[in-house]
Amino acid sequence: MCLLDADESAHCVRVLRHRAGDPVDVIDGLGTLYHCRLSVASPKEAQAEVLSQEADWHAHPYFLTVGCCPTKNNDRFEWFVEKATELGVDVIVPLIGDRSERRVYKSDRARRIALSATKQSLKARIPEIAEPVSVREFVVGDSGGSGGFPRFSESGESSLRLIAYCFEDAAVPRVSIQEALAGFDSAAATSPLPRITVLIGPEGDFSPEEASLALSAGYIPIHLGPSRLRTETAAVTAVEAVYLSRC
Repeated sequence: MCLLDADESAHCVRVLRHRAGDPVDVIDGLGTLYHCRLSVASPKEAQAEVLSQEADWHAHPYFLTVGCCPTKNNDRFEWFVEKATELGVDVIVPLIGDRSERRVYKSDRARRIALSATKQSLKARIPEIAEPVSVREFVVGDSGGSGGFPRFSESGESSLRLIAYCFEDAAVPRVSIQEALAGFDSAAATSPLPRITVLIGPEGDFSPEEASLALSAGYIPIHLGPSRLRTETAAVTAVEAVYLSRC
């Protein structure tokens, strides 16, 4: 039996005008689609009988984390959340960088946008929208430190960490994201769930100190082509590059 919350019940009964006995599909947000029959058509607490289920419904063959600095204009970051969800992303982490213009970010609205985009794009897994964290905390945690982000390589699965920034370092030249992904695809061909992390900086880019910390933690410096992209455009471009390389 599936119980819908108040918002989903109202949408099901009042907006979509479903009645008892109608077939409905329900997702659990964790990757499973349930084919159901509506048994109680209440706009406050609808109930549905489960007839069958499909695990990993429309799942993508990778685990993608995007750490992105929220833009000064919040609408632009929310646009990124929507489009990244449609393409396929697993975790979005709002990052606060040394040069960030927006230093406070509330994730609740982004979670609602991600839910809506998940349903619209026919997916069953809702991406996690994390609470904001500094670039340094994320990088240290992702590298196995105390920041709360586990090092993926310890799970036995292959991982790729990328950081996109604008300035060129002669000692560690940038490669295109396509080159980085192509090399990773060959190395990770037998991995059950390749894990990819991409960092996108604020309007003023990552600071040299942040970039240096990321490189020392194993991140590969990348570029997204010759055009100068806005933060949210760069983030969506990175998600799309992963999507097209794997799907």
